[in-house]
Amino acid sequence: MEKGEEAAENVRITSQLLKAKTGEFDLESILLLKLRGLGISDLGCLGECASLEWLDLSGNAISHLGPLSSLKALAVLNISSNRVSSLEPLAGCENLQSLNAAGNLLGGVQHLQCLTGLRHLENMRFANPMGRLSNPFCASPGYRAAIAEMFPGVKVIDGERVSGRGSELYQLCKDLDNSLKRFHSPSRAGHAELSSLSKPWVEEGYWDVRPARRSSIVEEAYKQFSEALQECRELSKRADDTISQAERALNIRPDSSSYLF
Repeated sequence: MEKGEEAAENVRITSQLLKAKTGEFDLESILLLKLRGLGISDLGCLGECASLEWLDLSGNAISHLGPLSSLKALAVLNISSNRVSSLEPLAGCENLQSLNAAGNLLGGVQHLQCLTGLRHLENMRFANPMGRLSNPFCASPGYRAAIAEMFPGVKVIDGERVSGRGSELYQLCKDLDNSLKRFHSPSRAGHAELSSLSKPWVEEGYWDVRPARRSSIVEEAYKQFSEALQECRELSKRADDTISQAERALNIRPDSSSYLF
């Protein structure tokens, strides 16, 4: 490994890095953060981003998630393509709704037991065939069923609907797809060409749930707009009062014709 490559895999998250990436000087005001593929191995001061709601740490060299335990507002987390073997710190992310941990080193479904207290968790991904990402425990054919049993509130596992609205339709389409694949199997004479032309009905991820969550960014923008509007109203009222005082001081009677254009 070249020295440059080795250095690139030992990046520590610092306040300077976060400020450079977001333009924010106050770490607590950061709501969304994308730190994909930077060679990060140490999460450093990331735990100081108390308001963080959306975090992408995919494609790094992270093995320990300790600083994430203090991110109480975090709703969406992507730690795919790292070196994580324990999700224990995520138990503190009480608002977590969506977790992508594909492409890590999770050895068994029991390693997920620490997340069972997360009441808002709806979407979990541990394998992504399209990206050739997985975890050691995904080699077991029944791991999705085991996860579904462990997390009855989860609606989507590895992009597949397992419960909630649309799950029955998803399963029906999946079964029909499998039936069509068997029907168009190359072993059947005359169907080899059809089999090679068959494609999925929809693109990868079409059925993935988009976790419904409040947007603090929109709320903050609305709040700032409301404050600005209120300030404008107060300035307008103050200007009207000043004009009225000036008119009384000069004993000027407003002429209605002066307002005609």
